[in-house]
Amino acid sequence: MAMGATLSRRTGAGADWRGRVARWLRRLAALAALLLLAVGLALWWAARWTPPRAKFPLQGVTIDAGNGAVHWGSIKAAGADFAYIFATDGADGVDAGYARNMAAAREAGMRIGPIHRYSLCQLATDQAANFIRHVPRRADALPPVVWLDYDDRCPDRPTRALLLSELATFLAQIEAHMGKRSLIAPGPNFEADYKVTRGIARTTWLRRDFFPPDYGAHPWAMWQANDYMRLPGAEGTVGWNVVRPEGMSDEQE
Repeated sequence: MAMGATLSRRTGAGADWRGRVARWLRRLAALAALLLLAVGLALWWAARWTPPRAKFPLQGVTIDAGNGAVHWGSIKAAGADFAYIFATDGADGVDAGYARNMAAAREAGMRIGPIHRYSLCQLATDQAANFIRHVPRRADALPPVVWLDYDDRCPDRPTRALLLSELATFLAQIEAHMGKRSLIAPGPNFEADYKVTRGIARTTWLRRDFFPPDYGAHPWAMWQANDYMRLPGAEGTVGWNVVRPEGMSDEQE
């Protein structure tokens, strides 16, 4: 009788233990489902968020070959007033979609401008020659943009004095070709190390997702506000940009 009671208590304890484990597993599963839902909602929100039009009436996209065969009518219908398209990279790189995107965006009636990815590993004159060779001068083009960021393909880290000197050479040559002054677009880490906006007197385009950037020496004229934007008409994500209403001078426009 005593042995039966002992076995019964052990059986009951085992069942109670298994019940507690099952309840914890159900709670963990529910928590995981909530976390997945929260992540999904955050990604959904990030893929659609843009700064308010009332504050920034002029907004547009950044496009490169990674966005595939872009349907520019859909991009325009989604609210893009202009587009900056990656054109050249260093001394010999050309974005595979540049010529196609420029022609199609222009045909769709969009204002467009080219972007050059500046390389710390190549001479400014060689990079300018690459840009001039592939980007034609057009009076209706937006000011060219020099994209300044670190690149895993380039380990060089020149002194600030050398970078500013080379960058000034590059800007002088492409601006003589384009007939208008450029914008410079340093990433936050690049700007922290080289303080380009203090050494180069050009309008700035800064980058920070969802919150206005504050890392330049001067107020920004353009802001890449969302690098996670998804639009009908383009594969993957695009950069979504806004213009500060008072940020672009007549000379640059």
